[in-house]
Amino acid sequence: MQFQDFVQDDIFSPALIADALRTTKSEIADTLGLTKDAFSRKSRLEAKKTQTRLRQMLEILHRVEEATGSPLVAYAWFRSEQLSGFGGMTADQLVRDGKARYVHDHLDRVMAGGYA
Repeated sequence: MQFQDFVQDDIFSPALIADALRTTKSEIADTLGLTKDAFSRKSRLEAKKTQTRLRQMLEILHRVEEATGSPLVAYAWFRSEQLSGFGGMTADQLVRDGKARYVHDHLDRVMAGGYA
């Protein structure tokens, strides 16, 4: 996954992301805790919250894909793998709660060979 592959008109495109992950824009919005309307109007799509969550998801998926070798496996991990030390929360739940940094810290520990 290259970030520039998901940029259209200088913003992250949920349509391009959904196509690459073989899902829908609606599922992407739900995964990130955004309303379906977040992707329906240009002003909402360009909103800081929307673009920040899309960017955070892509950053995490990029890191996980390096370990798994597949963007689809990385996305499945993002949505379903309970992270130890976070009360069983998944990466997408942490991103929704504004705690993407926690996911990056978790990945740093795991990739350094430590326990999460």
